[in-house]
Amino acid sequence: MFHIDREKAALHGVSADEIAKALGIAEGGLETGLLHQPLEKEDVTIEVRLPVAQRSHLNDLLAMQVGGVALGELVKVEETVADKSIYHKNLMPVVYVTADVAGAEESPVYGILKLNQKLAPLGLEILSTHQPFSTERLSMKWDGEWHITYEVFRDLGAAFAVVLVLIYVLVVGWFRSFKTPFIIMAAIPFSLVGILPAHWAMGAFFTATSMIGFIAGAGIVVRNSIILVDFIELRVREGMPLAEAVIEAGAVRFRPMMLTAAAVVVGGSVILFDPIFQGLAISLMAGEVASLLLSRMAVPVIYYLAMRKGVAKLSG
Repeated sequence: MFHIDREKAALHGVSADEIAKALGIAEGGLETGLLHQPLEKEDVTIEVRLPVAQRSHLNDLLAMQVGGVALGELVKVEETVADKSIYHKNLMPVVYVTADVAGAEESPVYGILKLNQKLAPLGLEILSTHQPFSTERLSMKWDGEWHITYEVFRDLGAAFAVVLVLIYVLVVGWFRSFKTPFIIMAAIPFSLVGILPAHWAMGAFFTATSMIGFIAGAGIVVRNSIILVDFIELRVREGMPLAEAVIEAGAVRFRPMMLTAAAVVVGGSVILFDPIFQGLAISLMAGEVASLLLSRMAVPVIYYLAMRKGVAKLSG
């Protein structure tokens, strides 16, 4: 602890406020402006502060000049024991260690996986989704941004499962078949063929917005599959053989599917380079293009393999 010798400070013409500000700048730093870097997503703070080597030792701080006088001439140093805060969470004692992840791997998942490997030899109980049961053993609970990420993906996954059930129920009600919805929904995973490589090619992480884009794209994929199956069944009812109806569906319905994909690509390109919604744009654009190319062929073929034995019943 530093105690200002006000008499000596007054004799040297240095005020207590100047000494306090000098110590504050040396230890904590002072923001003086923002630096606008062309390649940075956010502005970089310009901070005035002593180098680590000059603020890590007491003698270096005391040698610092304030108003032309060494700081050691103006203050007295007293060693004391600082009070520490005692933290609890859910009635359990905790010690918080905080850090930010930045650089090439901004997602907390990658940093946490690497840290788990280094923490394993310490014998700690490492927890990710829930708190320790008791305090008899030292435990380490990942929290903060990681826990938010876990909850977001958990909730989105649950929502996606509910969406799949609702889609199945709606398609069953429309086609009066329990088998047809599976054929139509089989095209949903095709979008991942485009989504995952596109994230890798763009150097982007699969984020919560990417998951939202995948879920939203599933609706478009199902719509494309529905117009294919509906066209096939329409042609079969008119008396066309199933094999010819399948081929014609892929050819005739390709244009509206392509126009839908083009609209998604054009709309998604607006947010393609946004730091937050980039994952959403990549999932929508790449997922729609991949599903367009794959579902156009796969869905009619799957329908043919599944329904060729029941064609007579359908045409009748």
